Amino acid sequence: MRTEVVGHGGVRLGLRVEGAGNSRPIVFVHGWAQSAGCWAAQLADPALTERFRLVAVDLRGHGASDVPASGYDDPRVWADDLAAVLDFAGPDAIVVAWSYGGLVLMDHIRVHGTARLRGLVLVGAITEIGRDRPGGRVGALMREHMRAMLSDDPDIAVPALTAFSRGMVTGPVPGAQAQALLGTSLSVPPSVRSALFRRDVGSEDVLAGIDKPVLVAHGTGDRVIEPSVAEHALGKIPGAAGRWFVGGGHAPFAESAAEFDAVLRQFAEEC
Repeated sequence: MRTEVVGHGGVRLGLRVEGAGNSRPIVFVHGWAQSAGCWAAQLADPALTERFRLVAVDLRGHGASDVPASGYDDPRVWADDLAAVLDFAGPDAIVVAWSYGGLVLMDHIRVHGTARLRGLVLVGAITEIGRDRPGGRVGALMREHMRAMLSDDPDIAVPALTAFSRGMVTGPVPGAQAQALLGTSLSVPPSVRSALFRRDVGSEDVLAGIDKPVLVAHGTGDRVIEPSVAEHALGKIPGAAGRWFVGGGHAPFAESAAEFDAVLRQFAEEC
C-alpha cells in the first residue's frame, strides 16, 4: 500500500506500508539519493510482513515525497519528518536506518528523544556529518565520485552515479533491483543531492544518551561508509550490539537479503 503523511512545514512524505495493521511497527529510513524502494526485499518477505507492520518512508526531496527548496540542513526538520512517520506507524516502533538515514534518526532523538522508539538498527549508517567527525567518515568510493555525483551536468553525474551504484555492493543483486537503485539516485534532483551534505553536526552526546536496544549492522567491505563508523557507534551507544556482514558492501539488505531479514527479525522479536 502507498500512502503519505505530512511532515515539517506541510511537506508531504510518501510511504510504503506492508503487513498487519495491528502488529508492532518497523520503520525503514533510506539513505542519500535513495527511496523507500531500496527496502523491496524486506517489504516482500512474509517472515517479516506476517509478524510486523512495515513502514518505509521517502525522505523529503526523494521518491514520491515533496521536494521543498530548503530545510535539508536543519535537524528539527528531519526530526519532525520522522516524528510524523512514527505517529503514523504507531507506538514502540523499531527504526531501521541506512546510511544517511542514521543521521536523520539521530536528529529525531536529538530533538524528540527516544520515547517513540522500541529499538534502533543502524545499517551502514552515519550518525554525524562534517569534517573529521568519526561518526561520519565516508569511504573511498564516495570520496572518488562525490563531486561528480552532485553535478547538474548529466554527462558528469550519470556516469558517476552509475559507478557509485555498482560499487556500493560487493555481492550479486538482482538486475532489476540494481537498476532501480540507480534510477532512484538519478531521480533525486542535484540540488537535493548537494543540500544533504551542507551540514556539520556531531552526535556523541546523542549516542551516549540512547536508552533503547541498538543493533549496528555493517559490511566489512563497505566502500561508501567506513566500517570505523560502526565501531564508533558501538563504542558510544550503551549496550549496543554489532553484526558484521563479512565481505559485504554498503547495502546488506539487498545483497544479503535473507541473512539481513533473519537478523532483523530476531532483533525485533527480542525487543
